[in-house]
This record gives sequence, structure tokens and C-alpha cells, in this order.
Amino acid sequence: MKNVIGVLALVLLPAVAAAADKPDWAFPVTEKVVPPPRFEGSRVRPPPPGSTLSITRAKADDMYDIPNWFPDRYPSMPKIVQFGNKDTQVRACGSCHLPNGAGHDESAYVAGLPAAYFIRQMADWKSGDRKFGGIMVAMAKVLTDAEIKEAADYFASLKPRPWIRVVEADTVPKSFVGPGNKRLLHPSGGTEPLGNRIIEVPEDEEVVVYRDPSSGFVAYVPKGSIAKGEALVKTGGGKTTPCIMCHGTTLKGLGDWPALAGRHPNYIVRQLWNMQNGERVGPAVELMKPVVEKLTNDDMMAIAAYAASLTP
Repeated sequence: MKNVIGVLALVLLPAVAAAADKPDWAFPVTEKVVPPPRFEGSRVRPPPPGSTLSITRAKADDMYDIPNWFPDRYPSMPKIVQFGNKDTQVRACGSCHLPNGAGHDESAYVAGLPAAYFIRQMADWKSGDRKFGGIMVAMAKVLTDAEIKEAADYFASLKPRPWIRVVEADTVPKSFVGPGNKRLLHPSGGTEPLGNRIIEVPEDEEVVVYRDPSSGFVAYVPKGSIAKGEALVKTGGGKTTPCIMCHGTTLKGLGDWPALAGRHPNYIVRQLWNMQNGERVGPAVELMKPVVEKLTNDDMMAIAAYAASLTP
């Protein structure tokens, strides 16, 4: 019996190790205890410069009527992007990805993605090939083809803009993951060691929590990670295929291969880890499997840091 238990333990060890190796910092989850919000739900935000809109903090979180702070800065949004579909419980795409498509740390930067690539990802969520992201999985199952095409065409039409400021550091401001899996600076202040993580927080918390698309994020990355990432991206570093072969020399995309330049680094890490660990599969990912097979979490972090530092 002892021998059987010992064999089982050895069999289970790889699974345990893989689970422990997940870079939790890249997969933000709302903490059980969070500080009081810096901006209460009833707090009215006056119109920022260039806007006529004034709403409460709670209204900014209406997933079926997103704030349209600057309608002259992007095309007219289709219904699915601005209002979603309340009948099928599909949130407005712009509630997470914003009207400019640049998104938040916990979502994705989708501006300028090829429409065909966007549509394929929605199909992968619907089929189960993409497993991470419960909200996206649920919505993909009920979105119509017409709604998906409208969203794909809209985001493909947007010109990518600088959104992420990458800073190499040893220490970072203390932060926490609040409601909506959103990482924010801790109101108590102070700093903490960065370690082998990427910590991405708003440049301006008010702008972000009111879903205003006028400013983005600062991503703190370990010192030396940008140079290490550049080597991996351009040469493969002896352990992978150079990213530039498919994503372009400036990582701005090539054909239906998506752009990586200037995108949220934690999102890039999530995708690399998910592909490596079977959380994202399918025909297109088959081409990525040998690319990610030998990457360590630190490699993924470095690739993401370098990609995020580039102009989108």
C-alpha cells in the first residue's frame, strides 16, 4: 500500500508543480479584503476637459450603457460595443475594452486587431478552445455572428495608440486587486519589492475607474527584462522561434498574426502561459505550442515587457 501511495505521489508531482508555477500576478483576482474605494459610487465626476459628460462612479460601471466621454475621438460605436445586449446578458464590449479599444490590465488591448483574428478568437471561446475568462466564455456562447462582426469591424478600424508606460524597477508602489479584478494603488501608500512580477496600475485612477479612455497605465517590470525580452523576440535566445518571424519586425502584426507592440504585458503573459499549459488550444495555437514549450515564466515576462515598451 505504501508503494502504491508513493507511486501516486510521483505521478501527481508534475501536476502540482505546474499549478504552483502559474504566475498569479498576471491573472488578477479580486482580493477577499480590499480597502474602501477611493471614489464612492455616488461621487459625481464633473466633465473632464473636452467632454460634456458628468456621471456617478456607479453609473460608470453600467455594463449596458458605457460612458461615452469623447464621442469625437473615435467612430460611432455599434450597439454591441456601447450597450451590449441586455436580453442575452452580453456586456457592452466597450465596458472592458473601452471605446478606443485599449482596454484595462485585466482585459485586452483590441484596437487595430484584424477583424478575422477577432472573429476567430470569439469562435475559440465559444468552442472551448480558449478556456480562461469566464465572462468571455459565457458571452461568446450567446453572441450572434452579426454582433461579433460589428465589434470586430469596429475595433479593427481603430488606430492603436500609446497606452502603456513601461518602467524597470526593483521596488513598486503597493497595490491591491479590487472589484472587477482591477489592480489599483493601495490608499495606504508605501512600496514593496517587485520581484519577478509585472505590476500594472493606472496612470490616473479616476480616469480608469470612470472608464475614461484618455489615459492608460504604467507597467513596472524587473530591471533588465526589456533587454532580455528584446533578445528573445529577435533571436529566440536559443530556446524559441523569434517572435518577429510571425508578428513582424516591430511586433505590429503581420497578416492575421496579431500585434503585440504596446499591448498590456500581463495579457501577453497570460496568453503565453495559457498556450503552454493547455488553457488555450485550437488549430492556430498549434503553431505556437513549440514556440512556448521551453519558455520559463521569466522568459514570458521579459517578452511581454519588451513588447509592451514598443510603440503600438
